[in-house]
Amino acid sequence: MLQSSPQGSPESHTGIHLESVTKSFGRGSAPVVALEKIDLQIADGEFVAVVGPSGCGKSTMMRLISRLTMPSTGRISVFGDTSDAPPHDMGIVFQAHVLLPWRTILDNVLFPADMTGQRRDDFKPKAFELLESVGLKDFAGSYPHELSGGMKQRAAIARALLLRPRLLLMDEPFGALDALTREQMRIDLEALWLTKRMTVVFITHSIDEAVLLADRVIVMTPRPGRVERILSVDMPRPRGLGARREAEFLEKSEEITDIFLSRGILQRH
Repeated sequence: MLQSSPQGSPESHTGIHLESVTKSFGRGSAPVVALEKIDLQIADGEFVAVVGPSGCGKSTMMRLISRLTMPSTGRISVFGDTSDAPPHDMGIVFQAHVLLPWRTILDNVLFPADMTGQRRDDFKPKAFELLESVGLKDFAGSYPHELSGGMKQRAAIARALLLRPRLLLMDEPFGALDALTREQMRIDLEALWLTKRMTVVFITHSIDEAVLLADRVIVMTPRPGRVERILSVDMPRPRGLGARREAEFLEKSEEITDIFLSRGILQRH
């Protein structure tokens, strides 16, 4: 039986390190503390899922790693860089696909090249390759309104991967999808990660999704968000539709559920 890790992780000098990170919002006598004293290490190339209740600071953690916001206290290192600038080799996927409706799917995928002043023609082969890898090769000339929700999110993932990011941050990327589409997207994302091997930080409310996707699951407390526990998941990959029958999936899912029951986040009745 695998044991839950303490609040630490595999040693890595090139991964992501959060050291005593706290983030508060508001001023005065009663600021809202979103995250408190987070110590976390994520190895380069690791797939980490962060699971916890609404308001526990999961999305705030992602924004801190991306440097879209800065910590109130503590230190964050991304691949050895501790500056305030967003990492240049980073892609972000949000719950909403945020595709530009006036652009074709191909032009949406090429948008990061346009925004960084690079020649789009240099990236067209990569864009087509990514569209093929997410099953959208035949929809390159379509517009977002012509695609289903799952297809739009696939396009958003392809866009995030265009510049070959070393780090992929995903904030509830499947939250707005129906159950069947969400399951297929989970399988597709794992297949992409097995090919690209970028570092992934995946924010989710879903215990199943976290265990099925991640190398390690970071379980958060209610606000102020702290790291309650870190669980290693050692199921073989790829983890297809049958993975839910694996003993370790059942064990880890039950362990996370028990944590949330003990915290009053879930109720048995």
